[in-house]
Amino acid sequence: RGVFAGGYNALNHIDYVTIASTGNATDFGDLTVGNSMMASCSDDTRGVFAGGFNTLNHIDYITIASTGNATDFGDLTVGRHTAGGTANGTIGVFGGGSAGGALSASIDYITIATTGNAANFGDLTIGRVDPAACSGD
Repeated sequence: RGVFAGGYNALNHIDYVTIASTGNATDFGDLTVGNSMMASCSDDTRGVFAGGFNTLNHIDYITIASTGNATDFGDLTVGRHTAGGTANGTIGVFGGGSAGGALSASIDYITIATTGNAANFGDLTIGRVDPAACSGD
């Protein structure tokens, strides 16, 4: 499955598609709070949505294989929106972003399989907004 959450004007809606076949998206459920400009990552089981324009430090998660509403995961160490997110299948990492007009260089990490607050991973070399992120196992 491919999952899409939130969006402009603080939508709380979550959709999904079956990647193996073409077709329109289907309703998955709702985020705990309407939001936009979130970072995301996943493992084989969970999808995680972090930060965002309306909640800044909030983290939600879903179980990708079953539809339903998101659940509170915990909080980022630094609230922000427009961060980048990536994962290696176990650890999710969120870097950069903006809050209150200031660019963030902060990088947070979570263990995707367990809930709880993010921990500090380190810093980017410079603060930046909307960074692209990718990873390999």
